[in-house]
Amino acid sequence: MDMVKFFHMNGGIGDASYSGLQRMGIMKTKGVIEQAVSDLRRSNVNFPKTLVMADLGCSSGPNTLLVGSMVINAVTKTSFEMGLKSPEVQINLNDLPTNDFNTIFIALQELQGNTTNGKIRDVPHQPSCYFTGVPGSFFGRLFPMKSLNFVHSSYGLQWLSQLPELEEINKGNIYLSSTSPESVSRAYLEQFQKDFLGFLRCRSEVLMAGGRMVLTLAGRTTDDPRVEESNRLWGPFAMALQDMVFEFTPSPTEIMNLVKMEGSFTIDHLEIFDVNWEAWKRMKNGNDASELKETDDGVAKAIRAGIEPLVANHFGEAILDDVFMRYGKCITDRRSNKENQALVSITVSLTRKM
Repeated sequence: MDMVKFFHMNGGIGDASYSGLQRMGIMKTKGVIEQAVSDLRRSNVNFPKTLVMADLGCSSGPNTLLVGSMVINAVTKTSFEMGLKSPEVQINLNDLPTNDFNTIFIALQELQGNTTNGKIRDVPHQPSCYFTGVPGSFFGRLFPMKSLNFVHSSYGLQWLSQLPELEEINKGNIYLSSTSPESVSRAYLEQFQKDFLGFLRCRSEVLMAGGRMVLTLAGRTTDDPRVEESNRLWGPFAMALQDMVFEFTPSPTEIMNLVKMEGSFTIDHLEIFDVNWEAWKRMKNGNDASELKETDDGVAKAIRAGIEPLVANHFGEAILDDVFMRYGKCITDRRSNKENQALVSITVSLTRKM
């Protein structure tokens, strides 16, 4: 399958758009993002007149501009504390060409309707902000040499650039499980290593010396990719659909080893945390039984937003409603059995070596 041609998040702002789970993960990393931007600003009094950032795998919908706003606020606050004028901010929004960039541009147009000369009204010391859409795969070069100060990516890097060649069939699974052959697990790890190293090399070329990068991706706490912890989302989906896997969730050790192997970055901060989808819904509405059922529906919709194009291309659009309805029911059944309902996530903050 040509992943660049077919893989994208669902666009728009409807029920099947990419939103709740990703937003919760982004909000948990807000402090890491703000600290990285603040450190970047403080590291150089003679900072360039424009801070140039890239949000890789930006998707489209309610969360697309969330990280950009965090960066703008952080650089504005830090500059004010330093008694300096804030640099202008250029935000490059990147995703695959099939992403719904039209929705992003419409949202930007609405935002610009509340601005004057690129500045948001009634916000003191707000720098001028400029946005650009950059279609293309982040596993390749997207920007000129030494052109970026800050790079961010949220829940994109666990997706592989392509399916690895397998010596054996991962029979009966759509994910790496305890029954997956060791050769299958090894093939996915090798593909992830190749992709992640390529990602780091491309970013090392386009980040200025001392530039920062914050990456968040689905992960696991152990070094065994076949443990149940890695499959809290895909286990239930396997009950509704068989024979598809495109994701590899790494451990912190694997991330650290690859960063060290590539050699262009130092790790400033690395943490692992859970995004609990029951807590996500309770945070919004409460915790009675009907609202927990809504949680399961919301998780199914969030995952549908992420993989619907892949399922449709592989099996056809006719099965979509049925398979994701079954998926929501499987999640409900697992919750009834008191299984842990959380997505393990890893965030790493890096600095480009001088």
